[in-house]
Amino acid sequence: MKLYQTNEIKNIALLGSKGSGKTTLAESMLYECGVIKRRGNVENGNTVSDYFPVEKEYGYSVFSTVFYAEFGGKKLNVIDCPGAEDFVGNAYTALGVSDTGVITVNAEYGVEVGTQNIFRTTAKLKKPVIFALNQVDGEKADFDNVIHQMTETFGPKVTVIQYPLSCGPGFNAMIDVLLMKKYEWGPDGGVPTISEIPADQMDRANELHNALVEAAAENDETLMDKYFEQGHLTEDEMREGIRKGLIDRSIFPVFVVSAKKDMGVRRMMEFLGNVCPFVSDMPAPVNTAGQEVRPDSNGPLSIYFFKTSVEPHIGEVAFFKVMSGKLKAGDDLENVSRGGKERLSQIYTVCGQIRTAVDELEAGDIGAAVKLKDVRTGNTLNEKGCEYQFDFIQYPAPKYIRAVRPVTESDSEKLMTILTRMHEEDPTWIIEQSKELRQTLVKGQGEFHLRTLKWRIENNEKLPIEFSEQKIPYRETITKAARADYRHKKQSGGSGQFGEVHLIIEPYTEGMPEPDTYKFGNQEFKLNVRDKQELPLEWGGKLIVYNCIVGGAIDARFIPAIVKGLMDRMEQGPLTGSYARDVRVMIYDGKMHPVDSNEISFRLAGRHAFSEAFRNANPKILEPIYDVEVLVPGDYMGDVMSDLQSRRAIIMGMESENGIEKLSAKVPLKEMASYSTSLSSITGGRSSFSMSFSSYELVPGDVQEKLLKEYEQTEQDD
Repeated sequence: MKLYQTNEIKNIALLGSKGSGKTTLAESMLYECGVIKRRGNVENGNTVSDYFPVEKEYGYSVFSTVFYAEFGGKKLNVIDCPGAEDFVGNAYTALGVSDTGVITVNAEYGVEVGTQNIFRTTAKLKKPVIFALNQVDGEKADFDNVIHQMTETFGPKVTVIQYPLSCGPGFNAMIDVLLMKKYEWGPDGGVPTISEIPADQMDRANELHNALVEAAAENDETLMDKYFEQGHLTEDEMREGIRKGLIDRSIFPVFVVSAKKDMGVRRMMEFLGNVCPFVSDMPAPVNTAGQEVRPDSNGPLSIYFFKTSVEPHIGEVAFFKVMSGKLKAGDDLENVSRGGKERLSQIYTVCGQIRTAVDELEAGDIGAAVKLKDVRTGNTLNEKGCEYQFDFIQYPAPKYIRAVRPVTESDSEKLMTILTRMHEEDPTWIIEQSKELRQTLVKGQGEFHLRTLKWRIENNEKLPIEFSEQKIPYRETITKAARADYRHKKQSGGSGQFGEVHLIIEPYTEGMPEPDTYKFGNQEFKLNVRDKQELPLEWGGKLIVYNCIVGGAIDARFIPAIVKGLMDRMEQGPLTGSYARDVRVMIYDGKMHPVDSNEISFRLAGRHAFSEAFRNANPKILEPIYDVEVLVPGDYMGDVMSDLQSRRAIIMGMESENGIEKLSAKVPLKEMASYSTSLSSITGGRSSFSMSFSSYELVPGDVQEKLLKEYEQTEQDD
């Protein structure tokens, strides 16, 4: 294989909604480049992209697939990403190391929620976008309507490069307004017949051509001046203008393809090779120190690992991008992320599960290594003396959480090892061992996402596991002041235990005045503050403790033990065993014994006094509330809103965003457990949502009663 220079390499992310035909398009691209001799298809499970057992089992893409194509003297590294919303993390990864996004759009369904989400991600990352309007041979394909949708959604920068002479099963010809030629195919697609534009199409072709010329000229003052003077641009000048427009995101070209019939694919690849930005054209990535790092083959060697895959019969395959310098097989590099050294004995270019050994790779290129000693996704490896480190891939927050445990308890350690490894493959599988909930939680993007995880563990690792709903991290607090005292006394021969604590508790809010006088019944308590401790809690909120002891009723050396007793109960609230928060405690009196008093006595006395006071302070349970944003086609808006309201949601607002309805709500976490599945069912998978923690709020009275009874029953069972 030829050694490609940085200015001959283009990195492309192949993106799109589920069902838009990315995998089929990738297959046709590989066929057109001669990488494969026969095109596979998704139905038969023999495509280059979907080769993992789980992908063949479910019939959809789960992992991104890296492949390369040598075309027109250029090297195109392509990362084919799954379209399902559950596997969106792959798109974030691919765009992080790519320079251009090719977004496939289904000509039958037009702009979908998934299309918008992907486009929004490209905008956030400032990546060029090319649209591939696929499936124009579909029964319901409507080119003009979809272009209208795209213009309404993505703005006037959407620019037609090609249009079909007809849509539907009879599609076999299109007009290319960049080259001003007609392309026509036989029933089997492949190599087109190129001819002049028919007379009846010249007016439309000229109109679109002039719009394209104007869009290209707008990106370069010299080209703009020439266009005003001469009224036209040469083909090379248009390509240069379009390339600059792609980099600036001031033009989004639209191509027409039927990936299934291999029509229009070769022409699109010519554009990718001739016009799409090279690695060296794009703004330089920034390392964690804020330095721009140009893809310079003469610079210090630094490579970034963006993906890890465990493949059948091979083991761990680690994919990297050469950020700077020139990588050679056998290089010894330092892992700046984890420490230690790593030898890359062999390096490969990759096409699905086919790996080709190479001697070296230039800056900007993408490759892979196998069976490395200690490299993880997100690690940076450098030559000695280079301190670069990269961390530019930010993943979406999880939306679906389940508790996981092995069927056989003795397999717990083995399960954690497997889960940790699988997180390396897909960083959007997040593993958490929750001390608070006493559960191992696995978090993902949706039910399919975690179902895939379960399938792989049970089928590949032969380890049966069980999913269950996560426990909800409730909080406990109080709503009024209360007083209690408790005497701990124990005598069993020799030194005994004695400690008595009197305290007052009340709800804590920021900025409240210092404690002074309290009245309970006919008794008034005037306090003199001697000392104050402000204890921020790991789980949110605070515990404020005042020492108001006078006359030496309790020695100051026992106050820390009393505070420990208070914290015992803050960590396991009296109502449901949940964390308590936002309480202030005034220790105002007590008793001690010259011989029997010790730290454990006052710790227990403090704990019991606090528990009694807490129960008398009109305690309430708080539940986590999340901000939820749903993107949904207008046809489903009513059903989605009704479903949310059944989940105790408070609707905060509704608005249209580029033809898609956006619904904002505040929803208790308890009600979001199965929302991913429900939303997919209601809208046929055509919606998406995001959620983020908002606040803790009081649960309704009926819910609190239910929680108290459940906890009481659990305590009895234990």
